[in-house]
Amino acid sequence: MNASVTGSVTRAEYCVIACAEAWRGDGEILASPMGAVPSAGARLARLTFAPDLLLTDGEATLVGPDGEAEGWLPYRRHLALVTGGRRHVMMGASQIDRFGNQNISCIGDWEQPSRQLLGVRGAPVNTLNNPVSYWIPRHSPRVFVERVDMICGVGHDSARAAGPSATRFHRIPRVVSDLGVFDFATPDRSMRLASVHPGVTVEAVREATGFPLTIPDDVPYTRDPSPTELALIREVVDPARTRDREVRA
Repeated sequence: MNASVTGSVTRAEYCVIACAEAWRGDGEILASPMGAVPSAGARLARLTFAPDLLLTDGEATLVGPDGEAEGWLPYRRHLALVTGGRRHVMMGASQIDRFGNQNISCIGDWEQPSRQLLGVRGAPVNTLNNPVSYWIPRHSPRVFVERVDMICGVGHDSARAAGPSATRFHRIPRVVSDLGVFDFATPDRSMRLASVHPGVTVEAVREATGFPLTIPDDVPYTRDPSPTELALIREVVDPARTRDREVRA
């Protein structure tokens, strides 16, 4: 690890790098980041290793990393990208379990929940038609749970139970939290710790997770940003430091 870079990089900036990596190798695909850190990550990826990535303003316009309009994206074309698998979403999760099932709808029993959240929204269609990653800015046992209260985004076990129609295009590349990066590169497709952010211990991740994680013998640190990437994050992608409002120092 480059000590000179590490000493000046904030936790939020490591999270931006980790989110950007979700789109590596995707090619000409629509990035749909939800949140300040994923948005910064998608823009950084476009400026560096993913120049073909498509970015949207969330309404009807394709935009460049600087926010300038590049093209028109009407709703019908957006839906065509979704159903055709040519979009990679990075969503949030109020709850996520060991197989990647995600809940953003309610806490408690669906018929009489203790807390009403966003609702199912487009999560099922997202997870069955195009790649879906997740961004969780506050890693805790309340979010990383043994079993979600309601399945919105479809996890590996649920897709497997539903059969080939659900598994054909189902892919969850990664989960990024303020503590580390996770994937599902295990025989049963349960969650694995892929890296920890510098300053975070494996034990801290284990204690903040409400289910047993697969943990390799040697867990690496999330990679350092290059000096160029760090300059882009601070001067071009997010000069207003919105990333710091999502991730505590």
